[in-house]
Amino acid sequence: MAQASGSDPKRVEEFDLPAVLDRVKTAGRQVLAELRKIIVGEDEPIDQVLSAMFAGGHCMIQGPPGTAKTILIASLAKVMNLEFKRIQFTPDLMPSDISGTEILEEDTSTGHRFVKFVKGPVFCNILMADEINRTPPKTQAALLEVMQEKQVTIGGKTYPLPLPHYVLATQISLEQEGTYPLPEAQQDRFMLSVAMNYLGEDDEVQVVRQSTSLSRVELKQVIAGDELLRFQQAVRRVTLPAELGRYIVDLVAASRPTVAGCPDFVREYIAWGAGLRASQNMALAAKSAAAQDGRDTVTADDIRKAIVPVLRHRIGLSFRAEVDRVTVEDVIRKLVESVSEPAVA
Repeated sequence: MAQASGSDPKRVEEFDLPAVLDRVKTAGRQVLAELRKIIVGEDEPIDQVLSAMFAGGHCMIQGPPGTAKTILIASLAKVMNLEFKRIQFTPDLMPSDISGTEILEEDTSTGHRFVKFVKGPVFCNILMADEINRTPPKTQAALLEVMQEKQVTIGGKTYPLPLPHYVLATQISLEQEGTYPLPEAQQDRFMLSVAMNYLGEDDEVQVVRQSTSLSRVELKQVIAGDELLRFQQAVRRVTLPAELGRYIVDLVAASRPTVAGCPDFVREYIAWGAGLRASQNMALAAKSAAAQDGRDTVTADDIRKAIVPVLRHRIGLSFRAEVDRVTVEDVIRKLVESVSEPAVA
């Protein structure tokens, strides 16, 4: 698998921005076309995951069993020719099972003993953290440094991860037995929360016929690791107009029940609101959406695409919301209605 382990996404490269944005647009369509060969009726979730990856962010993918979450992640690794590893999170999983561990070895020729670091599965380009809320908080926390700094520190030594690096996690319903809710700080590290749901009848019929036939689908590589790093730099060069930047901040601030002047339904239905990372990630997701359309400037439509996946996992509902059967998506829709959209093109 191709890796760009020596590249630094923070290093600014000189390149033709319009040309790279045009390539982002083309690559996104090529990836979608490839994934449609095996994933039916999930164009919006695929588009959202690509939006996060092109911006260099991590994704939480939620949905009931059998909704192609694992297939989506594994297939993305194939079409991008990235090294992919999967960790099945279980109650007995230890932090060292993720990051790696130091072992004591002996040189048979000299008898000299030395400590050797054995890398864990996190040393890859795409890490699938399957059912991440099946494991206790101590093990969940092993991913915090990985996701934020893209490195692992063991025994006082720091080991950089290969780049690009993404954590794509799946969650099961918290109502199921043996789950450990992710702390707010951990959830906040995921750029987007993507929902995958049951298919419509026609799409499900197509999947049943396709998956039970003898034909095999071959996925073609359409993006490489170094190209993804270039996409990440291009996304950050997309312009966010000041009015839309303020609109993003106002949207996020309106979700906080402790802020003076917040809407009444926020105090009633929200226990805790979104923080600064929500504003930052909404801006990045909007920039990525513009880049996927080949544009160098964000519009209000780009922000509207980002609002739900950015805020879905960053808003905690109150007990009253549960009693009234109000979902987080309902609350987000009311937030959008309560904040005036700026009059910009």
